[in-house]
Amino acid sequence: MKLRVYFDTSVFCAYYDERVTDRQMETEELWKRLQDFDAATSELAREELEQTADPDRRAGFQMLLKGFDIHPLTREMKELAADYISAGVFTPAIFNDALHVAAAVMTRQDILLSWNFKHLVNRRRRAEINDLNAAMGLPAIEIMAPPEI
Repeated sequence: MKLRVYFDTSVFCAYYDERVTDRQMETEELWKRLQDFDAATSELAREELEQTADPDRRAGFQMLLKGFDIHPLTREMKELAADYISAGVFTPAIFNDALHVAAAVMTRQDILLSWNFKHLVNRRRRAEINDLNAAMGLPAIEIMAPPEI
């Protein structure tokens, strides 16, 4: 059985980010192994990528999205993101990060992949998310950076 892996926007962005070559190389290596996973993202990531000003980069992102399950955002996802904020796990300023987590949790992903170390890929935040999920009867989610998978 393949791991169900949710990709947040930062992973797609890193594929073309030449400013951080190590991260870009790790992300390119991950794409070579996409067939090993059930790769998913949400409408939120697609919308964020569509906001890219550079038309060539935007077209590149559209190509990267091919083969991904793109989950629509639901009322339940938005409510869970709001619950994360109410509990102090996230601040209102980073609602989209909370929504990425909620989308991954509500679609029963095994892992959320992100390069966002400040808001997502850190031990404290992961513990707070999973504590709240457990209290609400929701599954735990692993949150990690691409090199960890």
